[in-house]
Amino acid sequence: MRIAITGIGGFIGRRFAERAVARGDQVVGLERDPRAAAEARRAGHETQEGDVADRGAAQRLVQGADVVFHTAAVVAEGGPPEPYRRVNVHGTRVMVEAARAAGVQRFVHLSSVMVYGFDYPELVDEEGPVRGEGNPYCQTKIESELAAHDARGTMPMTVVRPGDVYGPGSVPWVVRPLGLLRQGLFVLPTPGGVINHVHVDNLCDAVFLAVDQGVDGTFNVSDGVGLPIEQYFGRLAAMIGKTVRVLPAPLLTVAFAGAEQLFDRLGKEPPARADAVRFLQRPHAVSIARARERLGYRPRISFADGMDGVERWVRDQASGT
Repeated sequence: MRIAITGIGGFIGRRFAERAVARGDQVVGLERDPRAAAEARRAGHETQEGDVADRGAAQRLVQGADVVFHTAAVVAEGGPPEPYRRVNVHGTRVMVEAARAAGVQRFVHLSSVMVYGFDYPELVDEEGPVRGEGNPYCQTKIESELAAHDARGTMPMTVVRPGDVYGPGSVPWVVRPLGLLRQGLFVLPTPGGVINHVHVDNLCDAVFLAVDQGVDGTFNVSDGVGLPIEQYFGRLAAMIGKTVRVLPAPLLTVAFAGAEQLFDRLGKEPPARADAVRFLQRPHAVSIARARERLGYRPRISFADGMDGVERWVRDQASGT
């Protein structure tokens, strides 16, 4: 197959490209960040520099493609809504329209379990409820799915709602927390919640199962475990000889909100935003029963093995190998 990947220079897009090439598929990518685009080209992936919200770039990307993997998104815990809306909503709409016009055989849209918000039922499934919670990431991921759904009936569509995607190079779940731990700035709220972790290769497995079997629909994809945040970040901290500090959630929220206001006034990105506390207090695991039943998905990389791989990557990065 010829697979077009948006956000090919990002953590998830890059791994999709590597896995696709290993299968014998042809890959072409779109990447907004010039440095990430150059890295994708150095890795051997045909990559154009451009923005998913640009109709011309979208049309060029999908020409001759059999499948589109739409991974490009603004991913953060909060901040001004405009970038989220432009990329996550408008960009999805542009990509869907371009793919449909080009006769693409399947569109795979990467959404997020964050469409369920911060306070959802135990083992919530794909029927919801979905909640924007006043958070720009949650809300625009919901709206991105609506944009993708507009193409249903005219183009085969698979919507995947990944959990918290970790693995070597994951920015939100590996790189950024390690950086904050090294600076002594990483603090968890108490009480804490769970992380619906999914190893990036388990996510790839699920997506390729859907593509190879031609399955439409919406699917939660995680490792099937709601792991307490203390266990996840404790394991991460131990890789660099650190321990995790905790503060009562109300105090941490006030501290993060104050830092957020100060950094926003300075035009800089704060170490963490107030909504980070809500991300870290999510109460339950999500259900992956549909992916198991309809796709035959089985998470093959355990948390222990996945974090061992992350630790090897961290050591390699430290040694410059």
